[in-house]
Amino acid sequence: MMGDVNPDFIQPSDERPSPSISLEDQQIPVVDISSSLSNELTIREIKEACQKWGFFQVIGHGVSLEKRHKVELAARQFFALPPEEKNKVCRDECNPLGYYDSEHTKNVRDWKQIFDFTVLDPTLVPASHLPQDEEITELRNQWPLYPSHFRVACEEYTQEMVELSFKLLELIALSLGLSADRLSGYFKDHASFVRINYYPSCPFPHLALGVGRHKDSGALTILAQDDVGGLEVKRKMDGEWIPVKPIPDAYIINVGDVIQVWSNDRYESVEHRVKVNPVKERLSIPFFFNPSYYVMVKPLDELLDKEENAKYKEYNYGKFYSRRRLSDFKKLSAENIQIHHFRILE
Repeated sequence: MMGDVNPDFIQPSDERPSPSISLEDQQIPVVDISSSLSNELTIREIKEACQKWGFFQVIGHGVSLEKRHKVELAARQFFALPPEEKNKVCRDECNPLGYYDSEHTKNVRDWKQIFDFTVLDPTLVPASHLPQDEEITELRNQWPLYPSHFRVACEEYTQEMVELSFKLLELIALSLGLSADRLSGYFKDHASFVRINYYPSCPFPHLALGVGRHKDSGALTILAQDDVGGLEVKRKMDGEWIPVKPIPDAYIINVGDVIQVWSNDRYESVEHRVKVNPVKERLSIPFFFNPSYYVMVKPLDELLDKEENAKYKEYNYGKFYSRRRLSDFKKLSAENIQIHHFRILE
């Protein structure tokens, strides 16, 4: 669901910055969004971060830290359960929501356990990716019995994420020169979901990745991570992998493929990956803010003019999502669908 994963080995690298790289280019930007939406400095900082990195961290976000810590605690308690208990809510091809362990696929280079749930329950998505198939299916969450407070903690936290997502969406719209509410209508029946990632310590970190290099296919991703770190972002200016230093209680934001298309490449969805840790376990909670299944994604008319043509053909987000989901359960004979398949060749 997070996109096509192309695992690669992690080679040792010299962590000393190149003399030609400025200090501000050694880490993704940090933006304080506690001020009002009309704050021109905040909007300018977000615009620069989206153009230069595709990533930024936010502080002053207003999310209840108590609710965040409750879901983190409940998640750790869930992942500590015996495998037979966690497998009672194991996901499958019919229902992609619930628990998953990379051990199920014997994929030594995919070193993690996850738990997925949607914001709207049920969430409506196309039954298949086939253009002629108009059938709609319902994705329903499956919750474990233990810990007993897991579901409540997750649902309460998710509402905080929804509020933050719409706030960020407004700021990004303003940074593109659009009205604050220009993008909000695409999320009436949004297909957003939460993924709780648990990465055990790994005895051979040089051979495994928590998540291989990929781009996110939705609109926005809002990531909470603990103090262990491990996320790396591919720096646009030179292609170097840059570790993202955890900031206590901050959120890491990245724009996804949908915003890249809407903005006609003004903002780019950037590759990222997760390194495992040889001695420490890691917990992260990404919130994937996705449009409604019936939304047709294309460059926004307001951002086009006589000198700038659309760079992408229109595509249906729900069909795109359904096609990408296939790779979670089977090895595809061809490359999974990507937005570059919709690029208009000049």
